[in-house]
Amino acid sequence: MGRNRRLKARLWRWRSNPLRRRDDLVEAWIVLVMWAVIVVGGALAGLVTCDAAATMFAAQRTERHSVQAVLLTDTPPASSTSGGVRDLIKAKVRWTTADGTSRTGSTLVDMGRKAGSKVVVWLDSADNFTSKPASSAEATLESTALGLTATLAFAGMAFGTGAAARYRLDRRRIDSWGTEWQLVGPSWGRKTN
Repeated sequence: MGRNRRLKARLWRWRSNPLRRRDDLVEAWIVLVMWAVIVVGGALAGLVTCDAAATMFAAQRTERHSVQAVLLTDTPPASSTSGGVRDLIKAKVRWTTADGTSRTGSTLVDMGRKAGSKVVVWLDSADNFTSKPASSAEATLESTALGLTATLAFAGMAFGTGAAARYRLDRRRIDSWGTEWQLVGPSWGRKTN
C-alpha cells in the first residue's frame, strides 16, 4: 500500500462519503482535538512546571545559607553499611548568628563525631534549620524531570479523556446498529412458522 493510500485511509472520516455517519465526523474531531491538546497543552504544562521548579530551587539557594556550628555531644559510631549511604543522627549544636548571638539547637549530623568538632549546618532566612539547597546542576535535572512528568501526566489525562469519548461513541454506534438490525434483520432471513 502506497504512502498516499495510507494517508487517505487514515483520513477517511473527513471525506464526504454517503456511508459516513455523523458519529464518524464527531470522532474525527475528537481525535484531532485530543492530539492538539496533548501536543500544545502537554508542552505548556511541562514548561510551566519546569519554570516553577527552577524558580523555587533558585529561591532556596538565595534564602538558605550555611554556618559553622560546634557539636555539643558525642554521636554514636557509624554502622558498617555499604552503598555510600550516610548515617545521620540528631544531635545538639551551637552556632553564632550573623548579629553575633549564640544559638543552640538539634539537627542531623554525621555519626561518629566527637563533641567539640565543627559541623556545617544550613539555615533559612529565619535562622531555622533546613536542608542543603540543590546545586544548579541538581536543580536543572530535577526541574527537567518534573517538567517531563507534568507533560506525561497531562498527555495521559487528555488521551484518557479522548479514549473515553471515543468509547461512548462506539457504544452509541453499536446500540444504533442493534436497533437497525432488529428492524431489518427479520426481513433478510427465511421465515419459519
